Amino acid sequence: MGGKQLGFSDYEQSTAKKQTRREKFLAEMDTVVPWQALVDLIEPYYPKTGSKGGRPPFPLETMLRIHLLQHWYSLSDPAMEDALIEVPTMRRFAGIDMISERIPDETTILGFRHLLEKHDLGKEIYCFAEDFVYETVKAHLKARGMAMKQGTIIDATLIAAPSSTKNKQGERDPAMHQTRKGKQWYFGMKVHIGVDAESGLIHSVQTTSANVHDITPAADLLHGEETVVYADSGYQGIDKRSEMADKDIEFRVAMRPGKRRVLPETSEGRLLDLIETAKAHVRAKGEHPFRVIKQQFGFQKTRLRGMAKNRCKVHVIAAVTNLILARRLLMKQL
Repeated sequence: MGGKQLGFSDYEQSTAKKQTRREKFLAEMDTVVPWQALVDLIEPYYPKTGSKGGRPPFPLETMLRIHLLQHWYSLSDPAMEDALIEVPTMRRFAGIDMISERIPDETTILGFRHLLEKHDLGKEIYCFAEDFVYETVKAHLKARGMAMKQGTIIDATLIAAPSSTKNKQGERDPAMHQTRKGKQWYFGMKVHIGVDAESGLIHSVQTTSANVHDITPAADLLHGEETVVYADSGYQGIDKRSEMADKDIEFRVAMRPGKRRVLPETSEGRLLDLIETAKAHVRAKGEHPFRVIKQQFGFQKTRLRGMAKNRCKVHVIAAVTNLILARRLLMKQL
């Protein structure tokens, strides 16, 4: 989206000698995100004219870029509008010239998110990005005489939701529930993922309320071609569930911590402990996407009400997480 006239602040930043971390990150994402393909995916649903004969809609790619900026920097709709006004780097990434063009306001930004939610485009974006990343990774490995291993890591994480009742409905979000982890109670939802054990990329994602046990959606996190599944001790008994009965899979589930702590100081006990350590090394790869989602993107607490809105958000986040995890490789291939 280049070729636009720069404003004074944009020009000053573009001529600075040192590239900031934000500029470097956005330059990388500008390279690896398949913009035109995603625009083509959303374009059939995007309005061609303004409502009631008003101003024409903003370019679709501009709105998509702004939407992804919201995810990457954990910005609300009003905060995103403010950032576009205040931060030249973000304006430049979105392709907005502040001198001659309008800046989308928070209502316009909200409307684009509602468009994605209405047509379940978050899932479409995730599926396309997953295929795009996986095909690139597979081609890279194949060129080096390697192949992706048929193993999956399954895991889940809690995402908090506002417990306040100071809203129009006067109640907490009915789609969210509370659960206990250790000695602490949490209110919100869970994000469940299936991660490729070789590449560390997400290949399956599900969302549930927080009180749903991790093991319940586990079958939906498998792609069907894996021969081994890694999971933490919360998935004990997964191999005995009816939905897993016809699957030819070896389940490598972690031993319960209490049982591991009392392993005997014998050769057998030490061997079992080494096996658990080896399992943990593989499972650690499944934590990398959650680190990006919760630490880098700041998605530790949702602002949205309802599971449908959050499901759309999680799908988009999973898509861009894969792009970020694979960006070094993607930049070499593109």
